[in-house]
Amino acid sequence: QVQVVESGGGLVQAGGSLRLSCTASGLTLRNLNVGWFRQAPGKEREGVSCIIWSGISTYYGDSVKGRFTISRDNARNTVYLQMNNLKPEDTAMYYCAAGGTATCDEVTYKYWGQGTQVTVSS
Repeated sequence: QVQVVESGGGLVQAGGSLRLSCTASGLTLRNLNVGWFRQAPGKEREGVSCIIWSGISTYYGDSVKGRFTISRDNARNTVYLQMNNLKPEDTAMYYCAAGGTATCDEVTYKYWGQGTQVTVSS
């Protein structure tokens, strides 16, 4: 049974940082492109950042460029999203997904986690 699990969400003040982690069971992440997506209340889900299986290529949404960094540790079967200088508009449920394109085409992603909530207070 494939399971993708996110962790690291929480409540943080504006300007603060969080690091999200994504691991999987029944699935070898090191062979797959992995992405982070988010959905705020009343909004559509959007691609935040994606990373190619080898780690040599990354994609970032315009709203997070320069503030978020995606990385992966294939030996640990884990992908990270370091989020710095967080803003209230970053508040959303953050989802990890695997198996899609490195350019964060949401519809191409096959395996999804349940999400971790990130709340940024002003």
